[in-house]
Amino acid sequence: MLQKTGRAGLLAFLLIVLEWTRPGLPSPLKPICDLRVLNHFIQEARDAEVAMKSCKEGCDLLEEVTVPKTTVDFDVWEGKNAQEQAHEVQAGLWLLQQALNTLRTSVTNTALQSHIDNITRNLPSIIAVLRSLNIQEFTPPISAAELEGMWRVSSTTELLQVHINFLRGKVRLLLLGARACQQDVS
Repeated sequence: MLQKTGRAGLLAFLLIVLEWTRPGLPSPLKPICDLRVLNHFIQEARDAEVAMKSCKEGCDLLEEVTVPKTTVDFDVWEGKNAQEQAHEVQAGLWLLQQALNTLRTSVTNTALQSHIDNITRNLPSIIAVLRSLNIQEFTPPISAAELEGMWRVSSTTELLQVHINFLRGKVRLLLLGARACQQDVS
């Protein structure tokens, strides 16, 4: 089942790419700009949250983890240039990757573990989408303490909620604002 669900995300992404490469479509959107892929990743994160709510044992995060803040002050966000926005999102994705890896080692419930594996595997796909938008590659810091805009969570539920909110918020805003995704860019 684990391989089946992991392949489902890849299959969804490939189907979207193939949809736009079909001849005869007038002015297709760029596949990297199609938010259906991001929505699929958000849905998988929600599925993990639902699995967490029904989990009875072997579901706990054993230590606090550092995660990105998910709140967005739109005036501040709009005041940042694209490179600053991208850096903030990439730093947040890196923090989530670290936190989810910690969660993977903490959780022993196999049903929840399967969902966590799925959302952990989705993060490199999101990073690949960012790279395809010509966003400069992120260099992880030596320590998470070097990053701004973060906080600590101590429960699996909190971590999964941060993950969902970060995808729905800052990642979505970055994709919507990407120059390659703008309607007037050819």
